Amino acid sequence: MKPIVYFIGAGLSILLSIYMFIFGTWANHEMIAIFIGLWAPTIIGIGIFNTLVGIHDEMCCAHKRIEDRQTKHQR
Repeated sequence: MKPIVYFIGAGLSILLSIYMFIFGTWANHEMIAIFIGLWAPTIIGIGIFNTLVGIHDEMCCAHKRIEDRQTKHQR
């Protein structure tokens, strides 16, 4: 997924957390709002992880292409 998707998800999590914290009327609504607010760093962390995995895959493919070219020239 594109990085903007993760940032939108994190932003929505923060906005929902603020909304629940301010306008919540049931017991423990502050704790629920904090819990939802903690989703934002998790979502951003997943986005960073997926980006790094994509970079790693590209580097592995590039390294394999370089090795293939070197073995062709040595024959």
